[in-house]
Amino acid sequence: MKSLGINWFIEGSIDFEYKKYILLDYLQEINRYFDKSKLYPNLTDLIFHYNNLVYFKKNKSMLQQAFPQRLTQADIAAVKLTYQKIVDDDSSMREIEQIIAYALQKMDPAIQTGKEIYDFVESQLNIDPVGIVPLLPFNGYFSLRNGRERTNFIYEYNITIFENKDDKYRGININFIDTYEESIFNTPEALKLKLIRRNQYMPNPAVYYVQSDITFPLEQTLLPVAKRSLVKYISKAA
Repeated sequence: MKSLGINWFIEGSIDFEYKKYILLDYLQEINRYFDKSKLYPNLTDLIFHYNNLVYFKKNKSMLQQAFPQRLTQADIAAVKLTYQKIVDDDSSMREIEQIIAYALQKMDPAIQTGKEIYDFVESQLNIDPVGIVPLLPFNGYFSLRNGRERTNFIYEYNITIFENKDDKYRGININFIDTYEESIFNTPEALKLKLIRRNQYMPNPAVYYVQSDITFPLEQTLLPVAKRSLVKYISKAA
């Protein structure tokens, strides 16, 4: 996937037409992936760049806060040097502001398309507990079936809680375990018994059967959406 540099809009030649070409080329590829219902990492990358532009637009002087997620100290120093060269140049700043305004306008519809795809995929997911769920279901397994495909993918999961100054968030870590072919004999209930025999340290693990009504790209769409949906489902139930 083509990607924009972190500081693409202030690096190199600060020329609106040139930056417009770079942006449209990037968005064209993003939309090609979205046309195939391939969400990740494209949607995450797009939202990252959109937020960077918003932060920069709100406060151009606080560059370290403008790029909080990816910048190393070396990146920050490079951005500051670049900024110092243009901060006193009114024409350059006007050009940058034009680039940012145009980029935000063009990125927003692509983000909305990505979110619509995400919502559609999520609406096609069914999550069902298998057997008795323990009181603390934050560790366990889930079986993922992609549309009409008979092969199920088994993952071990661990839901974590992390906090910032304002709120608590839940994340999920997964490990791929195995696959199995679903049949009248090889059911999610039979799978749970196998998992219990396989790992006796979890005598009654939480096990969930996650199935989509439609087949989607597994790694780029279905699995990321299933992970987030499972976190919401378990958090609500718990």
